[in-house]
Amino acid sequence: MDGHNIFAGAFVDRSGYRREDPEWLHAAINSETCLFVPVWGDKCLATGEPLHAVLLDRQDVADFLNEPECIFLGVYRDRPAFALEIDPDRDAPFAEAGEFHDLRYLGSSLPADEANLVAQARALVLWHRAQKYCGRCGALSRAESGGNTRLCIGENCGIRIFPRVDPAIIVLVSDRHRCLLGRQENWPEGRYSTIAGFVEPGESLEDAVQREVLEETNIEIHNIRYHSSQPWPFPSSLMLGFMASALSDSIRLNDGELEDARWFTRKELESGFPKLPYRLSIARRLVDEWLNEHERETPYRTHGIR
Repeated sequence: MDGHNIFAGAFVDRSGYRREDPEWLHAAINSETCLFVPVWGDKCLATGEPLHAVLLDRQDVADFLNEPECIFLGVYRDRPAFALEIDPDRDAPFAEAGEFHDLRYLGSSLPADEANLVAQARALVLWHRAQKYCGRCGALSRAESGGNTRLCIGENCGIRIFPRVDPAIIVLVSDRHRCLLGRQENWPEGRYSTIAGFVEPGESLEDAVQREVLEETNIEIHNIRYHSSQPWPFPSSLMLGFMASALSDSIRLNDGELEDARWFTRKELESGFPKLPYRLSIARRLVDEWLNEHERETPYRTHGIR
């Protein structure tokens, strides 16, 4: 498959074995070659036209550095890279270097490798901020393994806490000539997107795809095909993209999550209404791929589920 989704791509050598080497981490974080990705609140630093991420040197961040809490991201462009959390209650620093932006804005503007790096940094910074205490005993936790886990410091606990990633399916359902899109009430006027939802405990991805489509639109589907995935750092989801074929066409909004759902032809989607998903998301890639497909040879079916 050509290309990849925004935020995805193996651009960072995560060097997992180095996370467990405190001497190497200490030397790396104090070296002249080290890079730092500053995250202020939930925003990342960028500058230029076109935009590029601002990656800082050791001397730039000396006043903000708390070595035990720095997060080792991996080796990037042959240099060790760390995420650096900046207190959101203070004024934005590094104004001479650039401006802090929301990652939803930066994602489709940055080069692919930089988008991948800053998404990883932002996701881990937000996870650490939310995981100061152990979920089992309530004691404080501290960063461990170069900031890629946390360790409960409770006397009778001591469990290792790993970053949370929430799997969610996202699916483009189509029949021979139309695709199924829905919209939520709080979206911009006229915006429609693919069907999506979180995977539940004990559920396979295929089962989640069928369930979400049926719950939200009452459409039965078959021929479920995996497409691609996208790390979605808002704050920590993994979007698992699928294509599927419809077995029915009568829409009913069963669970109230959608304000509306409709079938759209390619001609309608190319007319300017509805507004399509933002290019940042895998949803737009699924829609664009369907738009560019040739007419399906398999006739539309209205009976039975697979």
